[in-house]
Amino acid sequence: MRATGAVVAAVLAAVAALAGCSSTGGKRAEEARDQAASGKANVTTPRWKIAMVTHSGDGDTYWDIVQSGAKQAAAKDNIEFLYSHDKEAGRQAQLVQAAIDKKVDGLIVTLAKPSAMKNVVRKAVKKGIPVVTINSGQEVSSAYGALTHIGQDEQTAGEAVGKELNRRGREKAVCLLHEQGNVGHEQRCDGIRKTFDGKVEDLYVDGTNMPGVQSSVEAKLQSDKKVDTVVTLGAPFAATAVQAKQDAGSKAEIDTFDLNSKVATGLKDGSIGFAVDQQPYLQGYQSVDLLWLYRYNADMLGGGKPVLTGPQILTKKDAGKLEEFTKRGTR
Repeated sequence: MRATGAVVAAVLAAVAALAGCSSTGGKRAEEARDQAASGKANVTTPRWKIAMVTHSGDGDTYWDIVQSGAKQAAAKDNIEFLYSHDKEAGRQAQLVQAAIDKKVDGLIVTLAKPSAMKNVVRKAVKKGIPVVTINSGQEVSSAYGALTHIGQDEQTAGEAVGKELNRRGREKAVCLLHEQGNVGHEQRCDGIRKTFDGKVEDLYVDGTNMPGVQSSVEAKLQSDKKVDTVVTLGAPFAATAVQAKQDAGSKAEIDTFDLNSKVATGLKDGSIGFAVDQQPYLQGYQSVDLLWLYRYNADMLGGGKPVLTGPQILTKKDAGKLEEFTKRGTR
C-alpha cells in the first residue's frame, strides 16, 4: 500500500507539473523573448568584451543592420560590444590593433582587403583572442587563424545574379563597383560573368561621392543604349542608380546586392527589379553569439566550413513583408 501510494503521488505530481508547463510554458518563452528584445541579459556569464572592426565607409546603411544584430546578441549574452570601422585598410588594421591593446575577449573582423589585415589578425590569434570573420575574406579566414567565417559566398551570389538576369531575358549589364580593391566586390562581378549569357562591363565609382556615382551611371546609360541592366553592389547605390536611369531616359533595369528600406520600397513600386540579400543582421547577431558560445562552452558552427547567410533573391512578391523588417532595422 505504501508503494502504491508513492506511485500515485508521483503520477499526480507529474500531472501537476505538466499542467503547469502547459499553462505557463508559452508565457515564459514569450517573457524570455521580450527580455532579450529589451536589452536585458539572459545569461549569468561574465561581462566579456567583444570588438567588431569593419571596412565600412561612413553612411553605409548595410553596416547599421549588422550592428543592429550584433547589439541585440550582445545585450542577450551580457557582452560589452565595441564597434569601429575604416574603409582604408591600413587604418582598419590599426583599429584591430587598438582592440588587441584593450585585451578584448573576442574579435570580429572583415577582410575586404586581406593582405593588409593578415598580420594583425594573426597577432590577435597568437595572443589567444578568438577571431571570427564576417562578410568578406572567406577564402583566407581559416589561414589567418579565425574560428570560422560568417557571410555569403560572393562568387556564388554573383552566379545567382547571372542566372536571374538570364531568366529575365537581359542582354547587357553594368556591374557598379563602388570600392576599388574590395575582393568581395570583384568576386560578385566575376560570378555574374560566369553564369550570365549576356555581356557584363565593370564600372568603377567612388562610393563616398554619391553625386559622382549618379553622374557616372547616367553618362554610361546615355552613351551605351544597349545596357539593359545596372547591378549595384550595395543597397545605398540602388536608389542613386534609379535616379540616374530616369535622368538618362533609359529603360535599363536596376538590380542590387543587399537590402534596406529604400530597396524594399523600390521592389514594391517596380523601380528595382530584384535584390540579393545576405542578411547582415544575421551576420552581426551570429558572430557575437558564436563568440559567446565559444567562450562559454567551446561550441563552434560550420564544421570547418563557412556559415552561409546568403544569397537570397528578393523580388516584388517579397516586398510587402520586408518593409516592416527594414523599417525596424533588421533587414
